[in-house]
Amino acid sequence: MPDPTPPLLGLGLYWQQLAVGQRFRSFGRTVTEHDLMGFVALTGMQEPLFVDATHAGALGARPVPAALTHALIEGMLLRGMVHGTGLALLETHIRPKAPVRVGDTIHAEVEVTGVRPTSRGGRAVVACAVRVANQRGRR
Repeated sequence: MPDPTPPLLGLGLYWQQLAVGQRFRSFGRTVTEHDLMGFVALTGMQEPLFVDATHAGALGARPVPAALTHALIEGMLLRGMVHGTGLALLETHIRPKAPVRVGDTIHAEVEVTGVRPTSRGGRAVVACAVRVANQRGRR
């Protein structure tokens, strides 16, 4: 008799399904004014560069904090790659290469760079390189 519980949609990948060199691409997401203002309010990043729409500094008009870009990308990857299968985020490094602006549509390009089983059975440390690109393919 078939299992009466239907499979769960949106489940992430288990480490056994991953191999070094595997690559993935997330769906895109447009960064909105609401995203920027909500993040600035939540974090207290009241920098004129982020809160004054008439301000155009060295980064140009309407850049968003790199921490916001990181948070949005982590959310995309959680839903698409880790949801229900990940245990913990052990380490992250952020190296912004170009500004992300309000109105940009960003996506993640992920490459698995390491899969190391731990001494605790059934677990592994998975390392990935994540690149962010906008709608023009600029990273």
